[in-house]
Amino acid sequence: MTRLQGNNPNRTILVVGTLLAAVLIVLAIFAVRDKPAAGAALNASFNLDGIPYDGQADAPVNVVVVEDFKCPVCKQFEASVAPALESKYVETGKIKLYSLVWPFLAENARLPTDDSKLAAQAAYCVYDQGGNEAFTAYKAVLFRAQGDESTVWATKTRLKDLATNVEGVDQAKFATCLDTDATAARVDAAEKQAMDAKVNHTPTVFVNGKEVVQTGGLDQLQTATEAAIEAALQ
Repeated sequence: MTRLQGNNPNRTILVVGTLLAAVLIVLAIFAVRDKPAAGAALNASFNLDGIPYDGQADAPVNVVVVEDFKCPVCKQFEASVAPALESKYVETGKIKLYSLVWPFLAENARLPTDDSKLAAQAAYCVYDQGGNEAFTAYKAVLFRAQGDESTVWATKTRLKDLATNVEGVDQAKFATCLDTDATAARVDAAEKQAMDAKVNHTPTVFVNGKEVVQTGGLDQLQTATEAAIEAALQ
């Protein structure tokens, strides 16, 4: 009878391989546990108190657009998709179009000044003075003045200059608000909402808390957004 050897190299390799496979499986489970499946829409429960919006207060559908003022595709969205949503749904009282600012591009690019955040703070400073209408006006000014995303263009000096284009803004109060970073905590709170919702690109659109999945360009995003709004209105 052949005697079994306890130090059989093949047996040792098999045990080690089994243990390694088990570790890899566990790591994979942790890696994907909190991530949505590919192509799956995100679902978010946003706290929209104090988040600027365009539209009537009693509009039945909430549309949230997550943007960074340094994002070039967001600028394109504001020039093409947003006006269509405005005329078809905002002006007819069907939606409130919220702007949830997620200032991440400057930090991602490791720029010496986080002008994504400065632009967001400035927009909130305008909002504090003139509400939704002033915020919407300043947002348009910021996107028109947008510089290259890899450079620092939204300095405090530049943001103050741009604020002079918004009617009714007390420039001294605006400057104090911006210089003292008075709205920084609220910008951080908005950023946290975007991150908690697991947003990973801008612009990202949510209709009543459900992401509109973008599978193509802005034309496709507009079509999908309008379809989601129509469904929410039913």
